[in-house]
Amino acid sequence: MKTQSAPAVLSLIGNTPLIQVTRLDTGPCQLFLKLESQNPGGSIKDRVGLAMIEAAERDGRLQAGGTVVEATAGNTGLGLALVARAKGYRVVLVVPDKMSTEKVLHLKAMGAEVHLTRSDVGKGHPEYYQDYAARLTREIPGAFFADQFNNPANPLAHESTTAPEIWAQCQHAVDAIVCGVGSGGTITGLTRFFRRHQPALEFVLADPKGSILKEYVDTGHVSDVSGSWAVEGIGEDFVPAIADLSGVKRAYTIDDVESFGTARELLRAEGILAGSSTGTLLAAALRYCREQTEPKRVVTFVCDTGTRYLSKLYNDNWMIDQGLLKRKALGDLRDLIGRRFDEGGVISVQQSDTLVTAFNRMRSAEISQLPVIQDNKVIGIIDESDVLLKVANDAAQFRSLVGATMTPHIETLKPDTSIEQLRAILDRGLVAIIADSDTFYGLITRFDLLNHLRRTLS
Repeated sequence: MKTQSAPAVLSLIGNTPLIQVTRLDTGPCQLFLKLESQNPGGSIKDRVGLAMIEAAERDGRLQAGGTVVEATAGNTGLGLALVARAKGYRVVLVVPDKMSTEKVLHLKAMGAEVHLTRSDVGKGHPEYYQDYAARLTREIPGAFFADQFNNPANPLAHESTTAPEIWAQCQHAVDAIVCGVGSGGTITGLTRFFRRHQPALEFVLADPKGSILKEYVDTGHVSDVSGSWAVEGIGEDFVPAIADLSGVKRAYTIDDVESFGTARELLRAEGILAGSSTGTLLAAALRYCREQTEPKRVVTFVCDTGTRYLSKLYNDNWMIDQGLLKRKALGDLRDLIGRRFDEGGVISVQQSDTLVTAFNRMRSAEISQLPVIQDNKVIGIIDESDVLLKVANDAAQFRSLVGATMTPHIETLKPDTSIEQLRAILDRGLVAIIADSDTFYGLITRFDLLNHLRRTLS
């Protein structure tokens, strides 16, 4: 039986569907989504990964037994890993620490070696992800630095595949394309193609709040001051070398709240599960469409699948912790509760549950203590130290009941209690139970207080 050099799945890269938005307000315009999430690796970066590796093979920069190194927000790494591992190369990736757990686990599952680095430092710092990757390339024999920010194969992938696909799918009738910029490959490749085939086409930039790219488009100057943003994969604190922004006619700044909210609305309205950068692009596209006075045909992208953001974008608790999903402010300690009982957010046990049940719930939720609830009231607390003390010398005690091990002496605070009184309880290493005579609201831990104080800086 003949052995193929690469799996057939690589032939599925590209030729992604283009569908119309039908259940969101697009003003007088028709808005179309290019579903790059349908690539086999789940994102538009599969195109780039394939193009960069094959170009490096052709010119000899990547040879048998070599190593592919890249600095990536995750998706380029996934595209590179998909292609490189199929071709038998080692893959070493440097990923900023704000990336979703799903992306990192996916990369590791594919056999990539992942180096997490800081997301709060800029170019020139040794922990900056691009500088870190360049250093690893120098240290690893036979390494090829994919360097998507400077690699001409990046925009060429979009000039030769993405752009002509859009042109054909729109039947040569498209007026505007809304793009974000990470490395700049997509907008550059599309600009080159449409400059030849549709010079009047408008490019619209969708830029996360904190990125400097909108200001650069508007003024021609690069700001020395950038911010931070939670959206992954787009926005920069510099202008990438390969980025051609000359075709951009409008630019919109989209903050994290709008980006994440729009991505969630896309799922509810259109049934499309997409990532946070898609929320940024769609928010800008909807603004652009609604501002028009004449009908236009507008295209933007579903950049990647939302399955790799389930722990973040589609997790209400994470969204609330980050201040991206707003609750009604009550003006008391209930505003500090991370997981509210009335919202179903409290993980709990009953006194008739076993210790193994309590342990499994702590492990699944990545927490160290659980309230013991009876008749919607907290009657005790059990934490990992209680369980360890009970089972350390006899693992069979995992089958014993929570009620025999829990701590029944609990600290309950009414919602109108002062922060100072809350601090006094937390400083003793305890968790505060927020309740009044007939209602349990939730727990406040030291993490909840820290998170509340962090949000006051936003």
